Amino acid sequence: MSDLKVELKQLIIDTLDLEDIAVSDIQDDEALFVDGLGLDSIDALELGLAIKKAYEVKIDANSEQTKQHFSSINALSDFISQAKA
Repeated sequence: MSDLKVELKQLIIDTLDLEDIAVSDIQDDEALFVDGLGLDSIDALELGLAIKKAYEVKIDANSEQTKQHFSSINALSDFISQAKA
């Protein structure tokens, strides 16, 4: 597991106060919203702000691509890596 993926999982846990979840509980390809981790739209806003602040990447809240970027840890990691390249 890459350092970025571990960082993202910890960021999700810390930002959203998911006290009952450990980094190892979040699978890289697991859906973050609805069926997977069960996050909602408010969580998405909080997480988006935390990621923007932590990684200094631009996130377009109204973009269809943004929904895809936030679909899983793998997708989020790829998005941040590409944005920072």
